[in-house]
Parts: sequence; C-alpha cells; structure tokens
Amino acid sequence: MSKQKLIPNTFALKCIADSSIAWPEQQNQFDKNQPYLVVGEGSNILLLQEFFHGQLIQVNNSQFVVSQTQDAYIVELGGGLNWHQTLVQLLEQGIQGAENLALIPGTVGAAPVQNIGAYGIEIAQFVVAVEAYDIQLEQRVKLTTEQCQFAYRDSIFKHQTYQSKSRFIIETVWLKFAKNAQVVTEYGPLKQFAEDYQQQHGSLPAATLVFDEVCRIRQSKLPDPKVLPNAGSFFKNPIVDKQHAQQLQQQNAHCADMPIYPYSDNLVKLAAGFLIDKAGFKGLEHKGAKVHELQALVLVNNSQAKGTDIAKLAKRVCEKVEAEYQIKLQPEVRFIHEFAEVDAVEYLTELVEVN
Repeated sequence: MSKQKLIPNTFALKCIADSSIAWPEQQNQFDKNQPYLVVGEGSNILLLQEFFHGQLIQVNNSQFVVSQTQDAYIVELGGGLNWHQTLVQLLEQGIQGAENLALIPGTVGAAPVQNIGAYGIEIAQFVVAVEAYDIQLEQRVKLTTEQCQFAYRDSIFKHQTYQSKSRFIIETVWLKFAKNAQVVTEYGPLKQFAEDYQQQHGSLPAATLVFDEVCRIRQSKLPDPKVLPNAGSFFKNPIVDKQHAQQLQQQNAHCADMPIYPYSDNLVKLAAGFLIDKAGFKGLEHKGAKVHELQALVLVNNSQAKGTDIAKLAKRVCEKVEAEYQIKLQPEVRFIHEFAEVDAVEYLTELVEVN
C-alpha cells in the first residue's frame, strides 16, 4: 500500500486519498472495514472535498483475449484497460458492434457500472459476464448479464453496497460480438450520416467509418477534458411519461421542437441538454464552474472551481429545469465526499447555498 495519492479525475479537482492500493497486486493490504473508493480514470466522479480519508483502489488488470465460436467473438478484457483504446483494438481485429461507444472516457471495468451508452447502443447488449471481487463475501464472483441488472445508465454495481460503499471491484469483463453484426445508425446525427453515405455508395458505412464519425461528432460537441476539465454528460437524459412530453411540446413554446425518443410503451426519453439549453442556462457560470456553451449537458471546471462549486451550479440547473418543465434531472456523475460516495440527488437536495 502506498501513501497519500491524488485521486485521478477529469474535473481536475485536487483530492488526496490517505492511501492507495494497486488491485489485485496489493489486495492483501486492503481493509474492507475502512473507507475505500474504487476509481478507474476518474471520468465520472465529482470530488466534493480536498481529502478522501480512505483507500483509493485502482484495478490494473489489462488482459485482452479473443476467442470465437462459429458465429461470434468472445472477448475477455481486464478491468484496467482504457475503454476507447479497447474499441480501437477490437476494430483492428475486425470485431465490430460497439463502435458507437467510441471516445467514451474511462476504463473497461467502469463501463458496466454505468452501463455506458451512446447513439442507440449500450454495453449491456454485449456483456456475457463480469468477474468481480465481492467485498462482502471476500471472494471473487462471476455475474451473468441478468445478474448485472442492467438498466439505463444503471446496474447492480451502483446499488449493491457494503457498509454504504461499493460492494464489487470489477476485475474482468467478457463481451460477445456477433460476426454478422450490422452497424447501428438510427440514432441522432448518425442517421443522416448513414443516409448520405448510402445514397452515395449504395450501402451502409463500415463499422470503422461509423467509429470515425462518432469520434468526429463527440469532438465537435464535447470539450476535451485535458483542455477544459469536465466529466462528460453531467446529467442523465430523463425518462418521462409520454403524455407529459407531448404536453410540453404542445403547451411550451420552448419545447415545440423538443426531440422525443421511444423508451417503453408509456415512457419516452428526453434530451437533458435540450431542456437545460432552452431554460437559458448555456454558458451560466458559478465561481469557476460553468455550463458549457456548446453542450448544455456538460458542466466544466472553467477556472479553478471547487467540487462544491460545480455541485451548486448543478443544483441551480436542476431547480430551473424542474420549475420550467416539471422534470427532475438526476446527475449521471458520482458524488464523492470525504469518507464515501454519497447519493447525488440527496446531496443536491440538501445543498443550501446556491449563490
């Protein structure tokens, strides 16, 4: 176990953990009864204090093993691998299906926790199994797709806890990709891209071209955290009753062109960035924290903001959207306090000062 260490995070917030553990090499030094925090590259966390009084755990597994059946590839991936670079490697080996998830930051081990998704694809579609160390049972367990309980930006890994902390340390993920997988281009700007390509070439674009287009779109819409610190999409896209969405379109002038995406029989998904933008919050700043000018779904650390400054800006955004549209936004980003992760919605609700 090493001494104090800065917790990696793409908000560029300074937070020092009391100690750090390289997993699984230093597993024998882990004390499950002391505070701990499992972090990949820190691309989906908001550190609320300058110190985390506990153990920082970082998974180092980096295996990349491909096997195949007659109609599919099975890929065994170490939890410490970078997700985007893993996609690059898959495509180089002719394995396609997840190209829509290009440029999503973070590690392979973090991907199932959040059930990362983009442009009509979620990682849950490909997961065969996840092997993790179960802190409560003190043993490794292998969970099937069903046991992972995947949902929109959600999984069992976000809810099963041990003493109010993450119960599982994800070490290995198995993904399955069909050999005849077709590109998915029905969502957002990919639809027009595919239609234009098909008109010119008479066929759908190859997976590598979809990958490149997703990268181009994301780079044009989302700020590079290395240049402007951020954690990508700060809020989940809200799931609402279909009737409520239609009423907003008909009765609120700001929502006449609001995009609505099917979700289930009576529910639809709305674009949180659209709602924040129409509420007039693009570019809003609070003590160095800012709603990004090009993509209102992204909060950025514009000028040495503290974690609490970003949280206060998020609270202001949530209150405005709820007042305007009767929709409660929920943070996608995990909130980390000095001893443990805290419930983001509860934290914002209890946060008093917003000025």
